[in-house]
Amino acid sequence: MGRLKFLLLAILAAWSQTAGDQNRKSTYILGADDQIAIHVLDLEEFSEGQSGKDRMYRIDLRGMVNLPLVGRLHAAGQTVEQVEATLAERLKEYLKTPSVTVTVAEYKSQPISVIGQVQTPGVHQLQGRKSLLEVISVVGGLKPEAGHQIKITRKVEYGSIPLPSAKPDSTGQFSVAEVSVKRILNAESPEENIQIQPFDVISVPKAELVYVVGNVKRSGGIVLGDREKVTALQALSMAEGLDRDASSNTAKILRKPANGGERQEILVALGDILKGKKSDVPMEPDDILFVPSSVGKKVALRSLEAAISIGTGLAIFRR
Repeated sequence: MGRLKFLLLAILAAWSQTAGDQNRKSTYILGADDQIAIHVLDLEEFSEGQSGKDRMYRIDLRGMVNLPLVGRLHAAGQTVEQVEATLAERLKEYLKTPSVTVTVAEYKSQPISVIGQVQTPGVHQLQGRKSLLEVISVVGGLKPEAGHQIKITRKVEYGSIPLPSAKPDSTGQFSVAEVSVKRILNAESPEENIQIQPFDVISVPKAELVYVVGNVKRSGGIVLGDREKVTALQALSMAEGLDRDASSNTAKILRKPANGGERQEILVALGDILKGKKSDVPMEPDDILFVPSSVGKKVALRSLEAAISIGTGLAIFRR
């Protein structure tokens, strides 16, 4: 079910991005450091010599662009249609009915930061109006170990984040809110799929996990949702059950104490729990359920922790 939800996230984001691309020309607001290409029919001054290619013009820090024939023109804060209309009006001195086309060649004025558990974290350009799901799609989607909450931090000059959970940070310079991926996907709170603004910081934390390793059919980590609890049997079920050589009554939960130090070992008699002779055992975030082999193989605890920290070959299960 978890995989299906994340596939749905990618599909919804891709669909939204396609729709956004169709309207980008009329919604994108030009800004400083953007580069635009301008084509004017029957005016060679706007072409690159004999090649006939459209010339590129970068908007300076004052929001101006210096153009042939017309001189400096204010472009920042305008859509490409508005720039086309202004330029066409000024070119009427040279052409009766100027045909002007402006396109954005390079987006540079509206950076956003996407950090944490996404496929391509870093600084990206907000190319037109984009929702949160569209931005997640642009960065390749969420990693399997991503948490269920996404944090958004916004500069106050772009307004407060339009969500009931939004609140100012301690400096008063930013609006901060968290949204639930699950609620968006389940159509419980579509309003949480908000429009992203320039300079927003989108942070996707790593989820709390428990691990099942050893003689089970599928070792891996289990993502815990908000305030969600998992028992040893539920974790074993996610791991598709015991392997043939498992020593079910000598399984252990390896737990880090709150004050640090080496992990504690808690005996878990899975065989007796499965038979109803003993109660199931609740697991805590970062617990490791280790099922040893019945044929006497031993695994060093340090080696086990190292393998989990590296994560090599470990599947991630979402409930």
